[in-house]
Amino acid sequence: MLVLGLETSCDETGVALFDTERGLIGQALHSQVDLHAVYGGVVPEIASRDHIRALLPLIQGVLDEAGIERPDAIAYTAGPGLVGALMVGGGLACGLGLAWNRPVIPIHHMEGHLLAPMLEDDAPAFPFLALLVSGGHTLLVWVQTLGDYRVLGSTLDDAVGEAFDKTAKLLGLPYPGGPALAALATQGNDEACKLPRPMLHRDGFDFSFSGLKTAVMLQVREAESQRNLDAVRADIAASFQRAAVDTLVGRTLKAAKYERAERIVVAGGVGANTLLREELAAQFEGRVFYPRLEYCTDNGAMIAVAGALRLADARKPATIQAMARWSLDSLTPPQSE
Repeated sequence: MLVLGLETSCDETGVALFDTERGLIGQALHSQVDLHAVYGGVVPEIASRDHIRALLPLIQGVLDEAGIERPDAIAYTAGPGLVGALMVGGGLACGLGLAWNRPVIPIHHMEGHLLAPMLEDDAPAFPFLALLVSGGHTLLVWVQTLGDYRVLGSTLDDAVGEAFDKTAKLLGLPYPGGPALAALATQGNDEACKLPRPMLHRDGFDFSFSGLKTAVMLQVREAESQRNLDAVRADIAASFQRAAVDTLVGRTLKAAKYERAERIVVAGGVGANTLLREELAAQFEGRVFYPRLEYCTDNGAMIAVAGALRLADARKPATIQAMARWSLDSLTPPQSE
């Protein structure tokens, strides 16, 4: 079975073709970074319009390269995300489904990230603990099996990726801020600034990053008042990254111990962070799985593989699903209508 995956939840247009027998056989990704950089963040209307421009040519290119006229099913991101952007992907998926007489499969964006390691030859077995970290989400999820999810903890305020981006902005780094901050941090001393590790010793498994961001802001203001921000910018970046990673690792290991997890999956854009990977590998006694770097950020491949695993949920393209908010633990295992 050939599944076409479409990802349009935010500012990247992703298309991929997944064969249930051969694996991933084609993909394409279009980034909108340059469009949003001048605004310092994603502008929803611009994102939606650019998805409209880019999506159909990407689909045609992936199908042509694979020598496929039409897939057997179309999976698309139905949420959570920017509603206008989601409507573009969902609308085109349903339109193509009607034109091709093919079923569609609405996919939860975070389930796509969670299943991205299934694209690898050495895929994790169920059950496992998932740390999902991105610009919009920070979640610890116990994954019993496909569709059987229990959210153990989430962020009470900023997602960790958002905290990276906002801290980068405070430091005067270019958009997107997260990768720029991580690069700058390699030049600094991560013990130079005393920053908090929010929630690290609290009960439960929730996260909070607003206090850390505020502490960084105070450090930046002090440096600016002394006119030496340029001299300490790398140290502040490194200290922030260390504090954020310490918090993520500490809460994850606590949850892993609670669930007696033997495997941890880390996915989402922040899952590409080198320090996070190093610290989890060093401190967790079991195995840690990641998607390759190109599948950490939003992409069509993760939606295509999620669709392939949810073929039992394929339905007629009668209604477009687009949900800005959608709880991951509301999902259920695949089941035919």
